[in-house]
Amino acid sequence: MKKGDLMVRIVSDTSTLYSTAEAQRAGFDVTPLSVTVAGKNYLELDEISSETFVGMLREGEIPVTSQPAVGGVHELYEKYPDDEIVNVTMALGLSGTYTGAVAAASMCRNPERIHVINSRTLCGPHRYLVEKAVQWAKEGHSVETILERLEKKMETAKSYLLPVDYDYLRRGGRLSGLVSHVGKLAGLCPVMTQTEDGTRITSAGIGRGFSHAIRHVQKAIKGIGTGTGWRIYISHADALGQAEKALQTLRAAIPDASYEILPLSPAFITQGGPGCIAVQIIES
Repeated sequence: MKKGDLMVRIVSDTSTLYSTAEAQRAGFDVTPLSVTVAGKNYLELDEISSETFVGMLREGEIPVTSQPAVGGVHELYEKYPDDEIVNVTMALGLSGTYTGAVAAASMCRNPERIHVINSRTLCGPHRYLVEKAVQWAKEGHSVETILERLEKKMETAKSYLLPVDYDYLRRGGRLSGLVSHVGKLAGLCPVMTQTEDGTRITSAGIGRGFSHAIRHVQKAIKGIGTGTGWRIYISHADALGQAEKALQTLRAAIPDASYEILPLSPAFITQGGPGCIAVQIIES
């Protein structure tokens, strides 16, 4: 983890689906995003679990999310005043996390030692990028090598979101009220994806129910060559059964990829709603 006399530290945020304790055990640090629900603010994964959060939403609570506090990020940087730091943040545009991380770096002594990277992704691929950065740092690679390798992998990430509750997309401005109403009545399942620059979520199609939507995703990711040497993440908002169905469909068509099922964190459940499924890919 050393470059000359400097240690290379990897930091990130809870878009990686790691709590602060889990991240420390894995060899890096995170600052948590937060959610406000039922009038109380929580640091996600540290102060509220995904299961508890989903339960509150199903009782009718309306959540709000916020990025890690700039002061908290600055405090994390100051833990390592003499080390080089690579902060791999979730996608710029989907959160202010990147902007806050840059602002926190400018407040530090010798800010040039802090390298803030917009991963242009989130959740599963973001998790993988950070895990690889930790591995490369432990192997003694330079900051320059780590940044170069991260950039190459970021270019291969692709994400799809299959929401169940249209109201969450409507509140987030992803769908109009009329479209969400018609979709509910017709039992349709929208397929959302990130734009090429990673800054927004846009429509990628619509399925006649969940199974048809997953087949839409399967065809899309197979069409770009996903297979051996790729990782496919299936993340869910208290919908393990649906995640397992998605896994079966994808694995039948793309058997040589590596798969992992993960629970989404509260901040991302706020975007897709309870029951949503995310399918994400990245070349390993």
